[in-house]
Amino acid sequence: MFEYFPGNYIWNLGVAATLNSGGMIDEVDRACRPIRDLAARGSDVGTREFMASWQRVADQLEGQAADAEKDGHLRTAGQKYLRAAAYLCQAERMQSASAPGRKAVYQHCLYLMQKSFDLIDPATTRVRVPFEGTHLPAYFTNASRDGSPTPTMIMWNGLDSTKEHMYTSGWPAEMAARGISTLMVDCPGSGEALRLEGLTSRVTTEDWAAACVSFLEGRPDVRSDRIGLVGWSLGGFYVPRAAAFEKRLALAVAWGANHNWGQVQKRRREREGENPVPHYWEHVLWVWGAPDIDTFIRDAAAVTLEGVVEQITCPFLITHGENDRQIPVADAYQSYDQAVNSPRRELRVFTPDEGATEHIGLDHLPHVGAFTADWIEDTLAWLDTRA
Repeated sequence: MFEYFPGNYIWNLGVAATLNSGGMIDEVDRACRPIRDLAARGSDVGTREFMASWQRVADQLEGQAADAEKDGHLRTAGQKYLRAAAYLCQAERMQSASAPGRKAVYQHCLYLMQKSFDLIDPATTRVRVPFEGTHLPAYFTNASRDGSPTPTMIMWNGLDSTKEHMYTSGWPAEMAARGISTLMVDCPGSGEALRLEGLTSRVTTEDWAAACVSFLEGRPDVRSDRIGLVGWSLGGFYVPRAAAFEKRLALAVAWGANHNWGQVQKRRREREGENPVPHYWEHVLWVWGAPDIDTFIRDAAAVTLEGVVEQITCPFLITHGENDRQIPVADAYQSYDQAVNSPRRELRVFTPDEGATEHIGLDHLPHVGAFTADWIEDTLAWLDTRA
């Protein structure tokens, strides 16, 4: 993995994710250079300065975008608004849950995303998925050109990502090019659902899977028998759990396995393995709505796929990086070995020689994204032959 900040895994992962999600190397360098010395003091120190430095670059881009928009250069403006949103999104992710102004930064990110949709991607719209008396915020990238029903993938994030990260990864656009729509959802415990709606995570992910499928079934431009589900990072638990119990799903993808996440938390408490974000324990308490670390560790024991993946009866793909420093590759083999009732299951492990070998392939995100898109395309064709 490209390591801008030697020895600081968490900051390096953020840089790699940004560069593999539409970031420009010069802009990322200008955001990182002023804080390079701070990185040597650890991942938690200097995150406010990280935010301020990335904010300066994002503000400059937003100003350029506004000028371009006034001059009628709408494509240029939309592209710059989108990159500004991407940089804010990554910097906001690095902040303490209690950091002053964090919510305002995220709300501004939402504004910039909408500006980019309006100017350069009208096929993507903001939608609300009804859920238990409230809603799950989402983006829908519509691949249907004439309103006819198309296959659709529901996309879920993990512990610290957002629907904005999903969109800026470019993967929904790749799916649309293949005639497949994507519903990017901020699940409970993530993104806007957590920050603005106060929805915390839970083990029973089939609850929000059912809400997403029912929402899509109500759209005339969605083929209701070809709704799939993909999730990355902690989504490697969320998705298989949902697929085991929500039988309307046609296929499922764990973009990074997460078979025994509760055990991973115990190891992290013993300082084994890498954390995904700074201020880690504050972050997980926020996501899960737990009052203290002991309660969290106890409850996290239920975040396991033992006795669950055997109940998956749809096609199931697991991808994982051989050098994933957060979730051991053994988790991927466990999920694969136990998913014996999937009619079409596959495990793809990415190696250091080819790239995409770090957590969810963030070191080469387009590589794992293309493989996943190909598998989905092939699996949809396979399903059609069995219809």
